[in-house]
Amino acid sequence: MKKKLKQKRTMSLLVVTAMALMFAGCTGPSNGGTTASTLETKKITIAGSTTVQPISNQAVEAYTALNPNVKISVQGGGSGTGVRMASEGSVDIGASSRDLKDSEIAATPTLIAHTIAYDGIAVVLHPENNIDDLTLKQVQDIFAGKINNFNEVGGPDKEIVVVIREEGSGTRATFEELVMDDGTVANCESSLQKPSNGAVRATVAGNENAIAYVGLGYVDESVKAISVDGVAPTTASIGDGSYPISRGLYYITDGEPKDEVKKFIDYVMGSEGQTIVEKEGFIPLN
Repeated sequence: MKKKLKQKRTMSLLVVTAMALMFAGCTGPSNGGTTASTLETKKITIAGSTTVQPISNQAVEAYTALNPNVKISVQGGGSGTGVRMASEGSVDIGASSRDLKDSEIAATPTLIAHTIAYDGIAVVLHPENNIDDLTLKQVQDIFAGKINNFNEVGGPDKEIVVVIREEGSGTRATFEELVMDDGTVANCESSLQKPSNGAVRATVAGNENAIAYVGLGYVDESVKAISVDGVAPTTASIGDGSYPISRGLYYITDGEPKDEVKKFIDYVMGSEGQTIVEKEGFIPLN
């Protein structure tokens, strides 16, 4: 009798345990049944300006740490590529270091430029070059090939090697707009074209005769940024508009951004994102 009673109690306990496990499996955890493993993965694609890329890379790292279900890919290619891919819908966000062109707006009127930061374009020399300042006109003449030796502008007796960005670069487009009279003054035919700000910087760092331009965030001890019209390229001079070669940095979307894309852009434009902008050597919105 006692043996049968014990067996019944054991069976009852097993039934209760099984029901409890089934109930737990149906209701899930106390957070409403959502776990990191069951969250839907959301993807965002960004491509374009190599100037904007350091901001994007750091913002993506911080944002995805807070939102592990979001996967964001970042690639370069230049501002023209970013705008084109955004207009085609092949990326969610096109990164650009120049304003949208009239032709781009005409082709895709729904394109929207979201300002995420400001930047100055620094004219850079090799650190051994003794020139510290040039006028805007002298810079134009050098890049146009009208001045061919540094001794013509108070520097060493060395033939100038002009280094520029490739076609489609937002840095080049802005430089040509602000320095080369909206591109009506042509670059010298012998100029070396490089595919990124990093490649330009490396070229100048390895050639004492070189002169080039890069985004302010790419200036480091390997090159020397000179003053233009007596104003050095700094966050303060770009922020107050006194430095003559400056621009906005943009995220381009086809129409108003939605869902996770909007959340990410809002993050970059918010306080945490603007802290990243400043840390990367660019000028925040406020």
